[in-house]
Order: sequence, then C-alpha cells, then structure tokens
Amino acid sequence: MNTSIVTTTRQYVYKECKKKINIFGMNAYNHHFKSVVMYAKELAIRSGADLEIVLLAAWLHDIASIKGEYEDHHIKGQIYAEEFLQKQNYPQDRINQIKHCIHAHRGSKAIERQTIEASCVCDADAMSHFNTISSLFYLAINVRKLDATKANEFVKQKLQRSYSKLTPLGKEIINEKYLAAMKVL
Repeated sequence: MNTSIVTTTRQYVYKECKKKINIFGMNAYNHHFKSVVMYAKELAIRSGADLEIVLLAAWLHDIASIKGEYEDHHIKGQIYAEEFLQKQNYPQDRINQIKHCIHAHRGSKAIERQTIEASCVCDADAMSHFNTISSLFYLAINVRKLDATKANEFVKQKLQRSYSKLTPLGKEIINEKYLAAMKVL
C-alpha cells in the first residue's frame, strides 16, 4: 500500500475542512471522516478489499459536501477526487475505482455497489453515524432547522436507515451501538 498517497489525501481533506465554505466545521474531519476511515479500514481488512482504494475513497467520500455541494455530493465528489488524484499522478484505473466508491457511498440513493471496496466505504459511512450522533443533531438543528422533537426523530430515522442498509458484516460490527442508540432515542 502507498501510505504516502493516503497521507497526502488525508492532509488535503483536513485543509478543505478548515475552509469557511465548510458549513459542518472541523466536526466533519474530527468526527465524521476519521470515523468513516476507521470503519472502512476494519471492513477492508476483514473482507479482503483493496485497502488503499478503500482508504482513499473513505477520505474523499464527502469532499463535495465540505465544499458546499451537499445535495449531489456523491456525484460532484467524484470530480473533485479525480482532479485531486490526477494531480498526484495516481493511476487512472485506480481513480475510477475510487470514483465508484464515492458515487455508491450515498445510502439515501439506490446506487448499486459493484465492488467490495464500494461496500466497505458505504458501510463505513453509515456506521460512522453511530459514532457521531451529536453531529447528526447539529445537521438536524443548524442545517435543516428542525426543532428539538423533529431533530430527535430525524436522527432516529437516519440511524435506522443507516443500519438497515448495512451488509451483514457491517451490522455485526455496529449492532451494539445501534441497539444502544435506539434505546436512548
């Protein structure tokens, strides 16, 4: 695995998260991205996926969101990722694999995961929600402008949807956190 490209990508995402256009603030980096990468790595190792592809896609999966393009971030993120990786002279065939992972990671869209790497990133993104429940409340209250009762229901439904879309391995890893979150909410 090329750890240099993974480090460079992590640094790029960190820099982008610090920009004022990122409405999610550094929570996006400190909580969401790091959590996604942690779960993506575990899933890749346990499933035999290409770890480098999974880690790069995990770092880049929400790059469009932090650049202010949330609605179609799974589409526009592919463009940002490709531009960044091409500047790093990364092989195009591997860029294409990462682009698929970014496109397919969005759980709210019915996009077929064509590779085990895409499944790892999609699962990791959904699993990260259980580590970042406070960030989901931030999204509900500050971005979606929901009152407390509706915010609680939004978070609960988001976690239920996230869990229901996981692969069996993802469910196995996150099950205890899911059950605890449902009791609290």
